[in-house]
Amino acid sequence: MPTISKKGANMPSSPIRKLVPFANAAKKQGKKIYHLNIGQPDIKTPQAAFDAVKQADLEVLAYSPSEGFEWYRDKIVEYYGRVGVNITSSDIIVSTGASEAISFVMNSCFDAGDEIIVPEPFYANYNGFSKAGSVKVKPITAQIETGFALPPMEDFEKEITPQTKAILICNPSNPTGYLYSKEELEVLKDIVLKHDLYLLVDEVYREFVYDGKTHTSVLTLDGLDEHAIVFDSVSKRYSACGARIGMVISRNKEMMATAMKFAQARLSPPTLGQIMGAAMCDVPQSYIDECISEYDSRRKVCIERLKKMEGVTVPNPGGAFYLFVKFPVDDTERFCKWLLESFDHNGETVMMAPGAGFYASDLGKQEARLAYVLNKEDLNKAMDCLEAALKVYPGRV
Repeated sequence: MPTISKKGANMPSSPIRKLVPFANAAKKQGKKIYHLNIGQPDIKTPQAAFDAVKQADLEVLAYSPSEGFEWYRDKIVEYYGRVGVNITSSDIIVSTGASEAISFVMNSCFDAGDEIIVPEPFYANYNGFSKAGSVKVKPITAQIETGFALPPMEDFEKEITPQTKAILICNPSNPTGYLYSKEELEVLKDIVLKHDLYLLVDEVYREFVYDGKTHTSVLTLDGLDEHAIVFDSVSKRYSACGARIGMVISRNKEMMATAMKFAQARLSPPTLGQIMGAAMCDVPQSYIDECISEYDSRRKVCIERLKKMEGVTVPNPGGAFYLFVKFPVDDTERFCKWLLESFDHNGETVMMAPGAGFYASDLGKQEARLAYVLNKEDLNKAMDCLEAALKVYPGRV
C-alpha cells in the first residue's frame, strides 16, 4: 500500500473544526448546539454584494487575471486610502481568501528549515501552512494575565537565529482579540529592521476595535516598505466568508513578483467573488459602524457572564470577535468533547475550540477560544449552558 507523505502526517488538524464529528453526533441525538467554535459571523452580508453579481453583464464566466482584476484592486486602493494607508494597485495580489495569501507568502519568503517567530496563542492555520512548507514556528508565549499583550523585546531577541526570516502577528488577534498598539508595532519594527526580517501582519479584523481604541496598520509605519507584508480579506469585514476573496499587500517588489509566480500557478482568484468584493468596498461606513456596535455589545454580554463563573479567567479584548478563556478544567479538549457527547442543559449545549491547538508549545490545555458571532439571546443561552456544565463536569479542577 502506498504511504502518505511525512508532511501530510505531520499536518495538524484544525482545533476549530476537529470536533465537528462529535457535534454532528450530538445533533442527531436532538441536541441544539450553540456554535462558538468558528468565526462565522451571523450578521447579514451587504445586499450590494448579491446585487452586483445578479447585475453582472457576463456571457462567459472566464478566468480573471492572476493578480486579480485591476478594477477590483483599484477599489481596494480606495478603501485603504479611506483608512489612512497609501498603496497602489501593483502592491496588491488578490487571493482565494486570506488563507491562500498566507500560502503565497510562505512559499515566497521561506525555505525548508527557515524559522518564523509568532506570539502564541496564534491562529492555528499559521502552524499548518508553516508545516506544509517545512518552516519552523518558534513561539513566544503571550500571557493571559496581561491580556495577551506583546511579549517583551528581549523574548524575541533571544529566539532570533541565522535561520530566522520573519515575525508574524495578527492584529487584532485571532484567537485572543488582543489589539496591538502603535507602540508595540514600533517595537516590532525596531526588531525586524535590526535583524533584517520580514514583518507579516494579518489585518483581517482591522475594522473591529472597541473602547475608543484605534487600529494601526503596519503599512503606515515609516521604513518598512521592504519588510512589511499584510494579509487581508473581505470575509469578516463584510460577513462574506464564502466569497473567498483575500489579498497580499506589500510594497516589496521582489517579494510580490515572487508571489505572483504562485498566483499564476493557481491560475486566478474567483471572478464572482471579486465582483462582490468591489461592490462591498462601496458599502457605507454605517454598515461597519453597526457591525462594531453589535459585536461590542456581544463582547460585553459574554465577558459579564464569564466573569461571574467561579474559576474562569477572561481578558477584555480590544478587537476582533473572539475571547480566549481559561477554564477550571483538566483539559479543554476533553471538556469540549464532553459538552457535545455527555452534557446538555435543557436539550442544549455549546461548541468551542480547544486552546491547545492555538499553541506551538505544550500549553493551552485549560483554555478555549469562543467566537461571539451569535445574537445576544443565543449568547446568553450558550453562557447558561457553560455555567451549568462547569458545575457538573467531572474533570473540574
